[in-house]
Amino acid sequence: MLERLGAVQLDTISVLARSHELVPYARLGPVKRNAIETAYWGNGSGGYPAFEYWAHAASVIPMDDWPLFAFRRRAYLRRGWRWHKVPEGVCAEVRDRLRADGPLTTKELGGAKASAEWWDWSDHKIGIEWLLDVGEVVCVERVGWRRVYDLAERAVPSGLLARDPDDDACLTALVARAGRALGVATRGDLADYYRIRQDQVDRVIEATGLVPVKVAGWSQRAWADPEALAAPPRGRHATTLLSPFDSLVWDRARTSRVFGFDHRLEAYVPKGKRVHGYFAMPLLAGGRLIGRVDPAREGRTLIARQASLEPWATRTAARTESSATALATALWRAAAWVGCDDVRVERTALPVDLIKAALNATTPH
Repeated sequence: MLERLGAVQLDTISVLARSHELVPYARLGPVKRNAIETAYWGNGSGGYPAFEYWAHAASVIPMDDWPLFAFRRRAYLRRGWRWHKVPEGVCAEVRDRLRADGPLTTKELGGAKASAEWWDWSDHKIGIEWLLDVGEVVCVERVGWRRVYDLAERAVPSGLLARDPDDDACLTALVARAGRALGVATRGDLADYYRIRQDQVDRVIEATGLVPVKVAGWSQRAWADPEALAAPPRGRHATTLLSPFDSLVWDRARTSRVFGFDHRLEAYVPKGKRVHGYFAMPLLAGGRLIGRVDPAREGRTLIARQASLEPWATRTAARTESSATALATALWRAAAWVGCDDVRVERTALPVDLIKAALNATTPH
């Protein structure tokens, strides 16, 4: 799955689970969470399947793609800093510690903050993050949400570490990967996937193997993965809740254009101004985004603090019943995955009797 997507975004918020766990859950079903972590980070017996770096945001990336981010590492080196100026001597100290004691967390290196302010990083935090940016250090795991750092010379296989493709080779491969992951995309979509510039997409698009296409209803030019055009869609659709940071929906403009679904993360919106809830998760059913659920847990009960459906999904009685069934199915599946054996819907515009009937009809018990 990670190789297919190319990047799985990380995020600090955890409601049902963390975002990088929700992404495989949505695609593969109730994969055990420890199996997900092992697939990303390895089992400690040697070798790392993936690493963390800057893609769409901080993301888990297949280790085989390490050389493709050389363009970004070189850009940081040319700039000389990212968010903080690097204090003199601290990088040498960090290298020595990792060489002697690594892998280590920032806490083990001396702490992340110089004060209570989130932006006031300690010298060691500035140093380790700079070494991460420029590729001397690799984040090879998250433990208790802390990054675990190791020297690139130790963490990255020598064959990958020795490869140093030029910027255009990196961009060509990444744009091709974005096109494969998205299926069909505009230049803006392709640029957003790995957060590169649109003029960089223009520079390499001819070499990616993506095919120019016209998409009904789109005003922008588009490109498609040839494999996506080779056969009709299979039509195998999941009914599931999505992380707001899932690559299917992380580009809000694309989500609106493709699905007619306008989504906004409201975790940082004042509670009284939220429309759909703190961590509203899009509800995917039948290949469409039909609504949202703001989940929570109380003991062994999964709660939908708010469940809302798109207007078109409740336009007729048949659609309303079908959508309620999809909602109930997604809730029960999520509940079973996180170890809950009951489901409760607190707030919804759907008729209460309809929700109760749907939950009873889809219960795994």
